[in-house]
Amino acid sequence: MAQRISQFFEQYVKGIYFPELRFTDILEILIITFLIYQIMVWIKNTKAWMLMRGILALAGFILVAAILQMHTILWLAKEAAAVMAVAAVVVFQPELRRGLEKLGEKQMLTSMLPFDSKERVRFSDETVDGIVRAVFSMSKVKTGALIVVEQLIQLTEYESTGIQMDCLISSQVLVNIFEHNTPLHDGAIIVRNDRIVAATCYLPLSDNMELSKDLGTRHRAAVGMSEVSDAMIVVVSEETGGVSVAQGGRLSRNLTEAELRERFHAIQQRKHSKNPANILVEKLKKGRHDDDKKAEK
Repeated sequence: MAQRISQFFEQYVKGIYFPELRFTDILEILIITFLIYQIMVWIKNTKAWMLMRGILALAGFILVAAILQMHTILWLAKEAAAVMAVAAVVVFQPELRRGLEKLGEKQMLTSMLPFDSKERVRFSDETVDGIVRAVFSMSKVKTGALIVVEQLIQLTEYESTGIQMDCLISSQVLVNIFEHNTPLHDGAIIVRNDRIVAATCYLPLSDNMELSKDLGTRHRAAVGMSEVSDAMIVVVSEETGGVSVAQGGRLSRNLTEAELRERFHAIQQRKHSKNPANILVEKLKKGRHDDDKKAEK
């Protein structure tokens, strides 16, 4: 056994060539290290972590087979490598999609270049006030509700699962929608800007096993929606009347009216923040306008 291990290291390790390191090589190593770390953190916070542990265990088994020179197992691993690469893409498809969406949310290019200087219309203070008043009005009488507040990622695919609407938000409208024995009370509504765009929408349920067992389908749907999008989901419990908010796969329970308003104001501040590139363009335009005025004088 010891002889085989020493032969393995003599064959594969002894003749390794270490090139001369340059500054760019060190920078490249640091960048790759940072990317690998970010990928590992992302994987650990998703359902792919258990799958990754299985892949690492399989890789360790193949390493042992290489040390012990198990030629049949090595041949099978070599032949199955291409198939396993395709299978990994299929298995990790939801996580890969969410990872790319997260990358798109960062808007790295648009923060440096003025590709899109047009700002989208965002929900107003009247909309926030209407949602908050309706939520706590329903909380008092234990009327279940599920409100999805759209942010950067458009929820068109989930919007199509419900009934299309185009309605301004008010507390009276929201209370009427979620009232028992009404056609639209079942499912979630989707809020885009200052309007309700769909009702009775179906949301994906979360598979997170760490969620409390006393949570029902409504709360699991809220967490599941927050896992696949950047939306903020407000939930009113039909059993307890408690108000909860799901964001980024996390559920905050039993919020007060002030805490819920604070969540909405945090979104408003983030949405209304200006692109640094657009600010620079505006300053350049203003400077040119001032120069033109001086030239006319």
